[in-house]
Amino acid sequence: MAKRKLKAMSPTETEILRLVWTLKEATVQEIREQLPADRTLAYNTVQTLLCRLEQKGYLKHRDQGRAHVFLPRIEPDEVIKTTVRDFLGRLFGGDPKPLVQFLAEDGKIDEEDIKRLRQLIEKRKKT
Repeated sequence: MAKRKLKAMSPTETEILRLVWTLKEATVQEIREQLPADRTLAYNTVQTLLCRLEQKGYLKHRDQGRAHVFLPRIEPDEVIKTTVRDFLGRLFGGDPKPLVQFLAEDGKIDEEDIKRLRQLIEKRKKT
């Protein structure tokens, strides 16, 4: 499969996409119901965000009666890889070491994370 050039998402679009991934498929109303209680978005706003995500290639929809049911077009892993690579390229010149160092020094990586990273490193050495 050819690599897609994904268009950037706003933080709110990302929030909505994550909900669709969690639900597997959802209508506008179902997305609104899954938003945190303190996060109120109007029906039309959610609908607009879903349509933008579809235009950008992240979602697709099927009709169910009068409603659109939105489904992921792209898996989370693909979005994460593309976004992180873009972020590394823009901020760190493609070098992941400063990012990992920052996360370790900032306390965002705990002992369990370090153990998992060691496992990944060992697996990588074997290939």
